[in-house]
Amino acid sequence: MTQTPIAPASPDDIVLEDDSLTHRLDVAADEMIAAGERRSFDRPDSLRGAVKADAARLREGVEDGVVQARERIRQSPERATLYALGIGVILGMLLRR
Repeated sequence: MTQTPIAPASPDDIVLEDDSLTHRLDVAADEMIAAGERRSFDRPDSLRGAVKADAARLREGVEDGVVQARERIRQSPERATLYALGIGVILGMLLRR
């Protein structure tokens, strides 16, 4: 069994303008990293500030969820009542054990 030697790359093998998915993803990742470096100046200076900022974002998300839940309950109160009853029954069965 003979092995064929691997030929060195020729200039024809090198693609300068690659439009493959990999290349586009690499370019997009580089842009995201660059955007992240630009936004790094908006970071809080201390750990306490970072925790406060995260807590504020979490609070906003929870408030949005509460507003959405209230809207869904107003749209179909029967369905919400049945879900609450079902959850109550399941919890009651689990706590009874």
